[in-house]
Amino acid sequence: QVVESGGGLVQSGGSLTLSCAASGITLDQYAVGWFRQGPGDQREGVACISGSASKTHYADSVKGRFTVSRDNAKKTASLQMNNLNPEDTGIYYCAAGIIAPVDMMCDENYGVDHWGKGNLVTVAS
Repeated sequence: QVVESGGGLVQSGGSLTLSCAASGITLDQYAVGWFRQGPGDQREGVACISGSASKTHYADSVKGRFTVSRDNAKKTASLQMNNLNPEDTGIYYCAAGIIAPVDMMCDENYGVDHWGKGNLVTVAS
């Protein structure tokens, strides 16, 4: 399973880091993705990283502001979010997929085997 942490309330322009901890799986075999669902929106992929961390993929809306990383030794992944704006508000989910190419995982929710329960991020204007 995967469990997110680090959400909360932040002012517009601020930063927040989300963490994802894995248990029961060999995380380096899995691509990891961060998805979010805003109020009234469908869930969308924002950042995905391959098992070896050699490939990353970002949604256009977060490029240059969000950075996805991972530490396979610690079985964790992180999403550093900078210059947040109210449109970034939503429930953020961590996901892991064993066969998922990072672009397909993020763009099509393809190949996800494990979903976290989600963590709320609220950006106040």
